[in-house]
Amino acid sequence: MEKSKVYFTDLYSDSESRNVLSNVRRLFDKAGFKDLIDDNQQVAIKLHFGEKGNTTYMSPVAVRQIVDKVKESGGKPFLTDTNTLYTGSRTNSVDHITTAIENGFAYSVVNAPIIIADGLYSRNNVDVEINKKHFDKVKIGGEIYNSSSMIVMSHFKGHGMAGFGGVLKNLAMGCATAAGKQMQHSDVKPTIDEETCIGCSKCVKSCPTNAISIVNKKAVIDHEVCYGCGECPIVCPTRAVNVQWDTDEDIFIEKMAEFAYGAVANKKDKVGYMTFVMNVTPLCDCAPWSGRPIAHDIGILASKDPIALEQACYDLVCKEMGHDVFKHAHPNTNSTRIIDYACEMGMGSKEYELIKI
Repeated sequence: MEKSKVYFTDLYSDSESRNVLSNVRRLFDKAGFKDLIDDNQQVAIKLHFGEKGNTTYMSPVAVRQIVDKVKESGGKPFLTDTNTLYTGSRTNSVDHITTAIENGFAYSVVNAPIIIADGLYSRNNVDVEINKKHFDKVKIGGEIYNSSSMIVMSHFKGHGMAGFGGVLKNLAMGCATAAGKQMQHSDVKPTIDEETCIGCSKCVKSCPTNAISIVNKKAVIDHEVCYGCGECPIVCPTRAVNVQWDTDEDIFIEKMAEFAYGAVANKKDKVGYMTFVMNVTPLCDCAPWSGRPIAHDIGILASKDPIALEQACYDLVCKEMGHDVFKHAHPNTNSTRIIDYACEMGMGSKEYELIKI
Protein backbone atom coordinates (compact mmCIF):
# COMPACT_ATOMS: atom_id res chain seq x y z
CA MET A 1 0.00 0.00 0.00
CA GLU A 2 1.38 3.42 -0.97
CA LYS A 3 2.21 5.64 1.98
CA SER A 4 0.51 9.01 2.31
CA LYS A 5 2.74 12.00 1.65
CA VAL A 6 3.29 14.43 4.50
CA TYR A 7 5.34 17.52 3.71
CA PHE A 8 7.45 19.08 6.45
CA THR A 9 9.49 22.21 7.02
CA ASP A 10 11.41 23.01 10.16
CA LEU A 11 11.59 26.51 11.59
CA TYR A 12 15.15 27.26 10.53
CA SER A 13 15.42 30.45 8.48
CA ASP A 14 18.47 31.80 6.70
CA SER A 15 17.03 34.20 4.12
CA GLU A 16 13.91 36.03 3.04
CA SER A 17 13.12 33.21 0.62
CA ARG A 18 13.49 30.57 3.36
CA ASN A 19 11.68 32.17 6.27
CA VAL A 20 8.62 30.70 8.01
CA LEU A 21 6.11 32.60 5.89
CA SER A 22 7.66 31.62 2.58
CA ASN A 23 7.79 28.02 3.82
CA VAL A 24 4.05 28.11 4.56
CA ARG A 25 3.44 29.14 0.96
CA ARG A 26 5.84 26.46 -0.26
CA LEU A 27 3.99 23.80 1.76
CA PHE A 28 0.73 24.87 0.12
CA ASP A 29 2.29 24.31 -3.30
CA LYS A 30 4.10 21.06 -2.50
CA ALA A 31 1.02 19.49 -0.91
CA GLY A 32 -1.02 20.28 -4.02
CA PHE A 33 -3.66 22.36 -2.28
CA LYS A 34 -4.27 24.38 -5.43
CA ASP A 35 -5.94 21.28 -6.90
CA LEU A 36 -8.60 21.41 -4.17
CA ILE A 37 -9.88 24.83 -5.18
CA ASP A 38 -12.51 25.59 -7.84
CA ASP A 39 -12.60 28.98 -9.56
CA ASN A 40 -14.79 31.58 -7.83
CA GLN A 41 -15.92 29.13 -5.15
CA GLN A 42 -15.89 29.75 -1.41
CA VAL A 43 -13.03 28.13 0.48
CA ALA A 44 -13.30 27.75 4.25
CA ILE A 45 -10.04 28.24 6.10
CA LYS A 46 -10.75 26.45 9.36
CA LEU A 47 -8.70 27.58 12.33
CA HIS A 48 -8.94 28.50 16.01
CA PHE A 49 -8.85 32.24 16.72
CA GLY A 50 -7.76 31.73 20.33
CA GLU A 51 -9.67 32.53 23.50
CA LYS A 52 -9.19 36.02 24.92
CA GLY A 53 -6.13 35.84 27.16
CA ASN A 54 -4.50 33.05 25.16
CA THR A 55 -1.33 34.05 23.29
CA THR A 56 -0.10 30.84 21.63
CA TYR A 57 -2.80 30.40 19.00
CA MET A 58 -1.80 30.35 15.34
CA SER A 59 -0.16 33.44 13.89
CA PRO A 60 -2.52 35.63 11.82
CA VAL A 61 0.43 36.48 9.57
CA ALA A 62 0.92 32.77 8.79
CA VAL A 63 -2.80 32.43 8.06
CA ARG A 64 -2.50 35.37 5.64
CA GLN A 65 -0.11 33.32 3.51
CA ILE A 66 -2.77 30.66 2.96
CA VAL A 67 -5.43 33.27 2.25
CA ASP A 68 -3.25 34.77 -0.46
CA LYS A 69 -2.46 31.36 -1.97
CA VAL A 70 -6.16 30.49 -2.10
CA LYS A 71 -6.87 33.75 -3.91
CA GLU A 72 -4.02 33.11 -6.33
CA SER A 73 -5.59 29.70 -7.02
CA GLY A 74 -8.93 31.30 -7.95
CA GLY A 75 -10.83 30.67 -4.72
CA LYS A 76 -12.73 33.00 -2.39
CA PRO A 77 -11.38 32.36 1.11
CA PHE A 78 -13.03 33.09 4.43
CA LEU A 79 -11.76 32.37 7.93
CA THR A 80 -14.08 30.30 10.07
CA ASP A 81 -14.65 28.50 13.36
CA THR A 82 -17.73 27.59 15.41
CA ASN A 83 -19.00 29.03 18.67
CA THR A 84 -18.10 27.46 21.99
CA LEU A 85 -20.28 25.46 24.33
CA TYR A 86 -18.65 26.83 27.47
CA THR A 87 -19.08 30.42 28.62
CA GLY A 88 -16.17 32.50 27.34
CA SER A 89 -15.17 35.11 24.79
CA ARG A 90 -16.34 33.05 21.78
CA THR A 91 -19.78 31.80 22.84
CA ASN A 92 -21.67 33.82 20.21
CA SER A 93 -20.63 35.25 16.85
CA VAL A 94 -20.43 38.88 17.94
CA ASP A 95 -18.06 38.13 20.81
CA HIS A 96 -16.27 35.49 18.73
CA ILE A 97 -15.48 37.88 15.86
CA THR A 98 -14.53 40.62 18.30
CA THR A 99 -12.09 38.25 20.02
CA ALA A 100 -10.66 37.15 16.66
CA ILE A 101 -10.03 40.77 15.64
CA GLU A 102 -8.48 41.61 19.01
CA ASN A 103 -6.21 38.57 18.60
CA GLY A 104 -4.94 39.91 15.28
CA PHE A 105 -7.29 38.42 12.69
CA ALA A 106 -8.51 41.76 11.34
CA TYR A 107 -9.19 41.97 7.59
CA SER A 108 -6.27 44.35 7.13
CA VAL A 109 -3.96 41.62 8.45
CA VAL A 110 -5.45 38.41 7.06
CA ASN A 111 -7.03 39.71 3.81
CA ALA A 112 -10.21 37.68 4.27
CA PRO A 113 -13.54 38.02 6.10
CA ILE A 114 -14.41 36.09 9.24
CA ILE A 115 -17.62 34.06 9.03
CA ILE A 116 -18.60 32.05 12.10
CA ALA A 117 -19.86 28.83 10.59
CA ASP A 118 -22.73 28.08 12.97
CA GLY A 119 -24.33 31.52 13.06
CA LEU A 120 -25.02 34.08 15.76
CA TYR A 121 -26.11 31.64 18.48
CA SER A 122 -24.88 28.34 17.03
CA ARG A 123 -28.20 27.53 15.34
CA ASN A 124 -26.87 27.36 11.75
CA ASN A 125 -26.62 23.60 11.70
CA VAL A 126 -26.55 20.75 9.20
CA ASP A 127 -27.26 17.21 10.38
CA VAL A 128 -24.73 15.10 8.48
CA GLU A 129 -25.58 11.42 8.24
CA ILE A 130 -22.62 9.18 9.12
CA ASN A 131 -24.16 5.97 10.60
CA LYS A 132 -21.27 5.11 12.90
CA LYS A 133 -20.94 3.41 16.30
CA HIS A 134 -21.93 6.37 18.49
CA PHE A 135 -23.86 8.64 16.12
CA ASP A 136 -26.15 8.24 13.14
CA LYS A 137 -25.92 11.97 12.46
CA VAL A 138 -23.57 14.73 13.59
CA LYS A 139 -24.24 18.48 13.82
CA ILE A 140 -21.84 20.49 11.64
CA GLY A 141 -21.71 24.28 11.25
CA GLY A 142 -23.70 25.24 8.16
CA GLU A 143 -21.12 27.44 6.44
CA ILE A 144 -18.41 24.80 6.82
CA TYR A 145 -20.75 22.26 5.26
CA ASN A 146 -21.72 24.70 2.49
CA SER A 147 -18.18 25.68 1.47
CA SER A 148 -16.92 23.97 -1.68
CA SER A 149 -13.52 23.13 -0.18
CA MET A 150 -11.58 23.67 3.02
CA ILE A 151 -8.04 24.25 4.26
CA VAL A 152 -7.74 23.11 7.87
CA MET A 153 -5.02 24.98 9.76
CA SER A 154 -4.33 23.43 13.16
CA HIS A 155 -2.14 24.14 16.17
CA PHE A 156 -0.72 20.92 17.67
CA LYS A 157 -0.83 21.03 21.48
CA GLY A 158 -2.06 19.18 24.56
CA HIS A 159 -5.66 18.75 25.69
CA GLY A 160 -7.05 17.91 29.11
CA MET A 161 -9.57 15.28 28.00
CA ALA A 162 -8.15 14.11 24.65
CA GLY A 163 -4.45 14.12 25.55
CA PHE A 164 -3.56 16.18 22.52
CA GLY A 165 -5.36 18.25 19.92
CA GLY A 166 -4.41 18.58 16.28
CA VAL A 167 -6.23 18.31 12.99
CA LEU A 168 -8.81 15.76 14.19
CA LYS A 169 -9.86 17.85 17.18
CA ASN A 170 -9.93 20.94 14.94
CA LEU A 171 -12.40 19.09 12.71
CA ALA A 172 -14.39 17.46 15.50
CA MET A 173 -14.98 20.19 18.07
CA GLY A 174 -14.08 23.02 15.74
CA CYS A 175 -16.62 22.19 13.03
CA ALA A 176 -19.45 21.14 15.38
CA THR A 177 -22.22 23.43 16.56
CA ALA A 178 -22.53 23.97 20.31
CA ALA A 179 -25.14 21.20 20.40
CA GLY A 180 -22.70 18.95 18.58
CA LYS A 181 -20.03 19.76 21.14
CA GLN A 182 -22.43 18.73 23.91
CA MET A 183 -23.12 15.47 22.06
CA GLN A 184 -19.41 14.71 22.01
CA HIS A 185 -18.77 15.64 25.62
CA SER A 186 -21.49 13.76 27.40
CA ASP A 187 -24.33 11.26 27.36
CA VAL A 188 -25.64 12.83 30.57
CA LYS A 189 -28.81 14.81 29.94
CA PRO A 190 -29.06 18.47 30.97
CA THR A 191 -30.61 19.75 34.18
CA ILE A 192 -32.19 23.08 35.17
CA ASP A 193 -30.88 25.46 37.81
CA GLU A 194 -34.18 26.71 39.25
CA GLU A 195 -32.59 29.75 40.89
CA THR A 196 -31.27 31.01 37.55
CA CYS A 197 -34.23 29.99 35.37
CA ILE A 198 -36.56 32.90 34.50
CA GLY A 199 -39.23 30.78 32.79
CA CYS A 200 -38.84 32.51 29.41
CA SER A 201 -39.79 29.34 27.44
CA LYS A 202 -36.97 29.68 24.88
CA CYS A 203 -35.78 26.18 25.76
CA VAL A 204 -39.33 24.86 25.35
CA LYS A 205 -39.56 26.28 21.83
CA SER A 206 -36.13 24.92 20.84
CA CYS A 207 -36.66 21.36 22.06
CA PRO A 208 -37.14 18.96 19.10
CA THR A 209 -38.80 16.28 21.25
CA ASN A 210 -41.07 18.49 23.41
CA ALA A 211 -39.22 17.25 26.49
CA ILE A 212 -39.30 20.64 28.26
CA SER A 213 -42.27 22.32 29.88
CA ILE A 214 -42.81 25.29 32.18
CA VAL A 215 -44.06 24.33 35.66
CA ASN A 216 -44.56 27.01 38.29
CA LYS A 217 -42.70 29.48 36.06
CA LYS A 218 -39.63 27.23 35.85
CA ALA A 219 -38.40 24.94 33.07
CA VAL A 220 -38.64 21.23 33.71
CA ILE A 221 -36.93 18.57 31.55
CA ASP A 222 -38.53 15.13 31.13
CA HIS A 223 -35.45 12.87 30.91
CA GLU A 224 -37.57 10.02 29.56
CA VAL A 225 -38.28 12.08 26.45
CA CYS A 226 -35.02 14.09 26.22
CA TYR A 227 -32.31 12.54 24.05
CA GLY A 228 -29.56 15.00 24.91
CA CYS A 229 -29.32 16.95 21.66
CA GLY A 230 -27.72 19.95 23.39
CA GLU A 231 -30.01 22.62 21.93
CA CYS A 232 -31.41 23.99 25.21
CA PRO A 233 -28.11 25.18 26.76
CA ILE A 234 -27.50 27.29 23.65
CA VAL A 235 -30.75 29.26 23.70
CA CYS A 236 -31.01 29.84 27.45
CA PRO A 237 -30.35 33.57 28.08
CA THR A 238 -29.38 33.06 31.75
CA ARG A 239 -27.39 29.83 31.37
CA ALA A 240 -29.88 28.07 33.65
CA VAL A 241 -29.54 24.84 31.64
CA ASN A 242 -26.56 23.07 33.14
CA VAL A 243 -24.12 21.77 30.53
CA GLN A 244 -23.01 18.25 31.34
CA TRP A 245 -19.34 17.38 30.73
CA ASP A 246 -19.13 13.88 32.22
CA THR A 247 -18.21 11.07 29.86
CA ASP A 248 -16.03 8.02 29.46
CA GLU A 249 -12.82 9.39 27.94
CA ASP A 250 -12.35 6.61 25.37
CA ILE A 251 -15.93 7.12 24.20
CA PHE A 252 -15.37 10.88 24.13
CA ILE A 253 -12.34 10.40 21.88
CA GLU A 254 -14.25 8.07 19.54
CA LYS A 255 -17.12 10.56 19.38
CA MET A 256 -14.66 13.25 18.36
CA ALA A 257 -13.39 11.02 15.57
CA GLU A 258 -16.95 10.51 14.30
CA PHE A 259 -17.57 14.26 14.24
CA ALA A 260 -14.28 14.75 12.40
CA TYR A 261 -15.48 12.19 9.85
CA GLY A 262 -18.77 14.06 9.44
CA ALA A 263 -17.06 17.45 9.10
CA VAL A 264 -15.46 16.42 5.79
CA ALA A 265 -17.96 13.81 4.62
CA ASN A 266 -19.28 16.02 1.80
CA LYS A 267 -15.83 17.20 0.68
CA LYS A 268 -14.11 14.16 -0.81
CA ASP A 269 -10.76 15.23 -2.31
CA LYS A 270 -11.55 18.85 -1.40
CA VAL A 271 -9.74 19.29 1.93
CA GLY A 272 -6.12 20.15 2.67
CA TYR A 273 -4.54 20.06 6.11
CA MET A 274 -1.68 22.09 7.61
CA THR A 275 -0.51 21.75 11.21
CA PHE A 276 1.83 23.99 13.19
CA VAL A 277 3.90 22.03 15.73
CA MET A 278 5.09 24.95 17.83
CA ASN A 279 4.06 26.44 21.16
CA VAL A 280 3.03 22.93 22.22
CA THR A 281 1.19 23.95 25.36
CA PRO A 282 -0.37 21.47 27.85
CA LEU A 283 -3.91 22.68 27.11
CA CYS A 284 -5.73 23.82 23.99
CA ASP A 285 -6.22 27.38 22.76
CA CYS A 286 -9.67 27.46 24.38
CA ALA A 287 -7.99 28.23 27.71
CA PRO A 288 -7.89 31.98 28.46
CA TRP A 289 -4.17 31.62 29.20
CA SER A 290 -1.16 29.88 27.64
CA GLY A 291 0.77 27.36 29.68
CA ARG A 292 4.50 26.74 29.45
CA PRO A 293 5.27 24.56 26.39
CA ILE A 294 5.82 20.85 27.03
CA ALA A 295 7.83 20.28 23.84
CA HIS A 296 10.26 22.07 21.60
CA ASP A 297 9.09 23.93 18.52
CA ILE A 298 9.46 21.49 15.61
CA GLY A 299 7.96 22.84 12.40
CA ILE A 300 4.99 22.91 10.07
CA LEU A 301 3.46 19.94 8.23
CA ALA A 302 0.95 19.62 5.39
CA SER A 303 -0.92 16.77 3.74
CA LYS A 304 -4.16 15.78 2.05
CA ASP A 305 -4.40 12.86 4.51
CA PRO A 306 -5.46 14.01 8.01
CA ILE A 307 -4.55 10.70 9.67
CA ALA A 308 -1.04 10.59 8.24
CA LEU A 309 -0.56 14.23 9.22
CA GLU A 310 -1.77 13.67 12.78
CA GLN A 311 0.41 10.59 13.21
CA ALA A 312 3.46 12.40 11.84
CA CYS A 313 2.98 15.34 14.21
CA TYR A 314 2.61 13.01 17.18
CA ASP A 315 5.66 10.97 16.20
CA LEU A 316 7.85 14.04 15.69
CA VAL A 317 7.02 15.48 19.11
CA CYS A 318 7.61 12.20 20.93
CA LYS A 319 10.85 11.57 19.03
CA GLU A 320 12.14 15.09 19.67
CA MET A 321 11.40 14.94 23.40
CA GLY A 322 12.40 11.29 23.92
CA HIS A 323 9.08 10.32 25.51
CA ASP A 324 5.32 10.76 25.13
CA VAL A 325 4.87 14.27 26.55
CA PHE A 326 1.09 14.10 26.13
CA LYS A 327 0.82 10.91 28.18
CA HIS A 328 3.05 12.51 30.80
CA ALA A 329 0.86 15.64 30.94
CA HIS A 330 -2.44 13.75 30.80
CA PRO A 331 -1.76 10.20 32.10
CA ASN A 332 -5.38 9.06 32.17
CA THR A 333 -6.05 9.60 28.45
CA ASN A 334 -5.72 7.12 25.60
CA SER A 335 -4.85 9.96 23.25
CA THR A 336 -3.90 7.98 20.14
CA ARG A 337 -7.31 6.26 20.07
CA ILE A 338 -8.63 9.13 17.95
CA ILE A 339 -6.04 8.35 15.25
CA ASP A 340 -6.77 4.62 15.35
CA TYR A 341 -10.54 5.01 15.22
CA ALA A 342 -10.47 7.63 12.47
CA CYS A 343 -8.25 5.27 10.51
CA GLU A 344 -10.73 2.43 11.08
CA MET A 345 -13.46 4.66 9.61
CA GLY A 346 -11.40 5.18 6.46
CA MET A 347 -10.38 8.81 6.94
CA GLY A 348 -6.79 8.08 5.95
CA SER A 349 -3.70 6.00 6.66
CA LYS A 350 -1.24 5.95 9.55
CA GLU A 351 1.50 4.96 7.12
CA TYR A 352 3.23 8.06 5.82
CA GLU A 353 6.27 9.30 3.97
CA LEU A 354 7.72 12.44 5.57
CA ILE A 355 9.08 14.71 2.87
CA LYS A 356 11.21 17.63 4.06
CA ILE A 357 11.11 20.69 1.84
